[in-house]
Amino acid sequence: MSRISQIALDDSNLPPPTPEIEQERKVAIFDLIEDNSFVLPKRDERAVPDGPYHLGLAIREKRLVFDVQTEAGDKAAEFHLSLSPFRQVVKDYYQICESYFNAVKTLPPSQIETIDMARRGIHNEGSRVLQERLDGKAEVDTDTARRLFTLICVLHFGG
Repeated sequence: MSRISQIALDDSNLPPPTPEIEQERKVAIFDLIEDNSFVLPKRDERAVPDGPYHLGLAIREKRLVFDVQTEAGDKAAEFHLSLSPFRQVVKDYYQICESYFNAVKTLPPSQIETIDMARRGIHNEGSRVLQERLDGKAEVDTDTARRLFTLICVLHFGG
């Protein structure tokens, strides 16, 4: 049961998302809840509460906050990650997404596919950075990291 069963984004201090951003958010949350792997490792020989977990994501004081609770609402973990390692990859991801959304409207499929491949490459880089930053705090598989990276981008959109 080492998985996320519910996710909440604290976007209360952010501007309203564009329709494209809102769609990315909905798809990422749906896919994440459907299939994910989220393991809290033992720390200092303390027992780790069993999952599934409810995950809250927020940006506070220029830090990405993971608030992890049990399904009963008990605190399981909380950790804060610097946003600095994500800044460039999030910026690159938004630029390529903008190109992709514009391409879909006007370009032939072959050019759209090329842009989409670049978008997936940057997305993979973002998920790799996230997995590195979570080292020792939480273990996630590649697909979970990709979906969480999408949600980080959504939060970063206004942050």
